[in-house]
Amino acid sequence: MKRHIARTLGGFFLGMGVAFAAWAQPVDGEVIRIDQDAGKITLKHGEIKNLDIPAMQMSFRVSDANWLKTLQVHDKVRFSADKIGGQFTVTAIEVRK
Repeated sequence: MKRHIARTLGGFFLGMGVAFAAWAQPVDGEVIRIDQDAGKITLKHGEIKNLDIPAMQMSFRVSDANWLKTLQVHDKVRFSADKIGGQFTVTAIEVRK
């Protein structure tokens, strides 16, 4: 019985690790537009695997509106996104150097 539980938990945590790896994969992009009033950013980006979104240009909400104060149009960025409250949202972003 103990072995069965250990195998089950081991499989669970391995599966969670795979899920978190897909969730945490950052994506490269370029800032196209910043809308501070709406709390949104438009990015031209590569494929976002965890959201099953192909490479394209699209608008996202941001989880921290302060990020919009430091970003500029044409900045090359690396970001992570997720679907929060039914909306595609940038959950982390940094300017690439």
